[in-house]
Amino acid sequence: QVQLVESGGGLVQPGGSLRLSCAASEIIFSIYNMGWYRQAPGKQRELVAAYTSGGSTNYADSVKGRFTISRDNAKNTVYLEMNSLKPEDTAVYYCNANLLHHNFWGQGTQVTVSS
Repeated sequence: QVQLVESGGGLVQPGGSLRLSCAASEIIFSIYNMGWYRQAPGKQRELVAAYTSGGSTNYADSVKGRFTISRDNAKNTVYLEMNSLKPEDTAVYYCNANLLHHNFWGQGTQVTVSS
C-alpha cells in the first residue's frame, strides 16, 4: 500500500522558515513526479511546487524566490524548504505523487504563520 508521510509543519513567526519532508513507500519513487500542494480554510487546494521525475521544477508565483523543492531519490523523500514565510502561507500542506493515472496524497501537515 502506497504511503506518503509528511512531517515538519508547525507554528512559525512571519519571516521565519520551515522545512517539510515527505517520505514515500511502496512506489518506485524515482519515476514519479512529486509535488507539494496547500489548502487554506475556505480555499481550493493549490499547487505550491513540483519536481518532475525528469528533474524539472516549477513554483506558484506566490512562493517563487522563497520556497525550494528538492528530492532525494535514494531516500524516497521530497522536501519543501520554506523561507520568508508570510501569514498567507498558512495552510495544510499536502505531498503528492503522480504518474500517468496513478495519483497519491499524503495526510497533510499544518503550517501556521503567525506572530
